[in-house]
Amino acid sequence: MASVIASSSNLLHFLPSSTDPPYELLKENPSLSLLSKCTSFKTFKQIHSHFIKFGLHNTQFAVSKLIDFCAVSPHGNLSYAVSIFDSIHNPNHVIYNTMIRGYSLGSAPKSALNCYVKMLFFGLEPNSYTFPFLLKSCTKLPTAQTGKQVHGHVFKFGLDSDVYVHTSLINMYAHHGDLDDARMVFDKSPLRDAVSFTALITGYLSRGYVDRARELFDEIPVRDVVSWNAMISGYAQTGKFDEALSLFREMRNAEVAPDVSTLLSVLSACARVGEIETGDWIRLWIEENRLDSNLQLVNAMIDMYAKCGNLHTARKLFDGIKEKDIVSWNVMIGGYTHMSEYKNALEMFHLLQLNNVQPNDVTFLNIIPACAQLGALDLGKWMHTYIEKHYHDFPNETLWTSLINMYAKCGNIEAAKQIFYGTKTKSLASWNAMISGLAMHGDASKAINLFSKMAKEGLFKPDEITFVSVLSACCHAGLVDLGRQIFKSMVQDYNISPQLQHYGCMIDLLGRAGLFEEAMELVDRMEIEPDGAIWGSILGACRIHKNLELGEFAAEKLFKIEPNNPGSYILLSNIYARAGKWDEVARIRTLLKDKGMKKVPGSTSIEVDGTVHEFLVSDQTHLRSEEIYMMLDEIDTVLEKAGHVPDTSEVYYDVDEELKEGVLCEHSEKLAIAFGLISTKPGTTLRIVKNLRVCGNCHSATKLISKVYDREIIARDRSRFHRFKDGSCSCMDYW
Repeated sequence: MASVIASSSNLLHFLPSSTDPPYELLKENPSLSLLSKCTSFKTFKQIHSHFIKFGLHNTQFAVSKLIDFCAVSPHGNLSYAVSIFDSIHNPNHVIYNTMIRGYSLGSAPKSALNCYVKMLFFGLEPNSYTFPFLLKSCTKLPTAQTGKQVHGHVFKFGLDSDVYVHTSLINMYAHHGDLDDARMVFDKSPLRDAVSFTALITGYLSRGYVDRARELFDEIPVRDVVSWNAMISGYAQTGKFDEALSLFREMRNAEVAPDVSTLLSVLSACARVGEIETGDWIRLWIEENRLDSNLQLVNAMIDMYAKCGNLHTARKLFDGIKEKDIVSWNVMIGGYTHMSEYKNALEMFHLLQLNNVQPNDVTFLNIIPACAQLGALDLGKWMHTYIEKHYHDFPNETLWTSLINMYAKCGNIEAAKQIFYGTKTKSLASWNAMISGLAMHGDASKAINLFSKMAKEGLFKPDEITFVSVLSACCHAGLVDLGRQIFKSMVQDYNISPQLQHYGCMIDLLGRAGLFEEAMELVDRMEIEPDGAIWGSILGACRIHKNLELGEFAAEKLFKIEPNNPGSYILLSNIYARAGKWDEVARIRTLLKDKGMKKVPGSTSIEVDGTVHEFLVSDQTHLRSEEIYMMLDEIDTVLEKAGHVPDTSEVYYDVDEELKEGVLCEHSEKLAIAFGLISTKPGTTLRIVKNLRVCGNCHSATKLISKVYDREIIARDRSRFHRFKDGSCSCMDYW
């Protein structure tokens, strides 16, 4: 292809000839100028027609520009580039290289190789621009075999001394895990600059060889920002967050200015370890260098501040974004969920909906746990429907596992089963979620049967989480013998070393059964130091079985481990109260007051018409408070007629019985139930969630309420579910 020039109006028209016309003549054509500014494929087609009109398509230079736009530009179309390429008679090096580059950017690596073969067939020798993109295509092939053949061509054409080709070879071998070959290319070449060092470092990091990567990093004579980024990012991606932050401090001391990639990696590390001071420094640096309009960085800062517990600053940054993307919403919702501010997470999700932003799978992974914790079943159902409609075939197994967990925690175990058994591809996490859900609902036999099915059929090998769920099922049902067997099997058959949660389940199981001697023997045999949860289980069991001596011993242990936790003091106070030792109760209460510690207030939430309502003990802040207390009076009257007598031993104050009864009547769960009764149609199931263990008085009262008002009441306390119906509870009064 070449050109002879003819005049057409004020513009030159290029006719087919053996050589291209001089560049000075070509560059004056306005069509080339338009192409350089083109930002849409539709406009490109119009420009292409101008090329044809004035004969520019007859010149190799102009056609190379057309192909470059189609094959490389984000606004292009590779198929269109191929059609232009196929129409060219004897394409030159530039055109072939551009086509190979275009293929390397896409998902057709074999097409790049075919183009290269065609280039050789027509007698064109590759140059230093050919191999970097050809080797990039080789990284997308299953093995390095083809890349090795291309490596042979690099030697054949004497291009192994080219710095870009050299680095591309290292990248190719490293990508395929052939680190010995990558190292050989690196060692045998004198071309050791920061780029080639970084290519090999990235290869080591991608295969988890962090120490070898660091050794190589320390050998770099002059490190550029890319090499620092590779090592910092490598540390962060392999969970070595402290090392990432330490290296970032070295980078600052070396006076190397960070770029956006650096800051994103470091902010991620800060979020994971709660390093808010470094995060503050980065925020100041971003503002001083006027990068605060970079949405990626602002989103990363929101995530960092939220996960470090500074939700106020995170929200301030979020509110300051003029044009938020879905990531902005996700990190803010996820931040609230991470910090257990579930109501704020739901409010943020509602705000997302009001702004007509379409949620994605990450949004749901962040918000579904909030629904689970609050018992927001109606909203959870809406999310399930949305996911079924938009993500039914989405391969994110975590999303379906999250829904199983949500339904189980919201009290709808049947819906959880439907999703579990309806999911084609189950993961170990989904099995664990289902076993845990059944255990939480007190259905120990089904939980254990499901565990046995998974283990016997070899579907998945049970892990630490599986055994926590199964032991929890035994604990909820009081299955001491089976619990012993499973604990023994975990150690002997599955070679899993017991962790604190496993010991906790067993000690809780033994303690609840009154087997204190065996429980303490297990504590003595533990290979790890017992934590507050274990001593708390023993103390709780002592309360049930009125074991004052061991209770005092367990409490002393707790006071040392968790000196600022009021829960242990309250439990000991309860044991003293049951024993009628009011002087000791007063001493504990004085101690709490002197230490400035307050008991965690009991709160109960109930969802009605998609809105979650929360109540505290003796709460009078609700808009319908007057109606709620009228309903409460009616409930108390009905219960009294039915023969219910409040168990005042559950109120641990040395006051008269009448005052004790008044306190019991205004517990948060009874207020939530009263609100549910006045806010829903007769026969509607009530679902409540309490943050603490449900007390014995409310438990017996709720059983009667379910019978008198003909309601099924599903209550979740901090450890399990209670399904009240027709005057009985699914826990069989064992909780």
